[in-house]
Amino acid sequence: MEQQSGTKRPWEERVAETGARLRDEFQEELRRVVRFIDDEVVPEVRRNGSTALRSAASRLQQLAEHMDDNKHSNPGSKSGESGNSDGETR
Repeated sequence: MEQQSGTKRPWEERVAETGARLRDEFQEELRRVVRFIDDEVVPEVRRNGSTALRSAASRLQQLAEHMDDNKHSNPGSKSGESGNSDGETR
């Protein structure tokens, strides 16, 4: 069952053609996904990313204030004994 060099059986040609067609379709689909990300996802992240960062910053500010309030209201507690690690004096 040896085949001659350079010739393909009909089923081998169909497999090769199908593989090439699948590769081309995959590449086109990949280009569509990249276009979608560039055109839809990235602009949305840019629009809403700053909003998310502002929200996180606000929440962190509230948390820092809460921690400061607890530290000042309980000066003898374990958390109050450690003092400020940033060298800030009050």
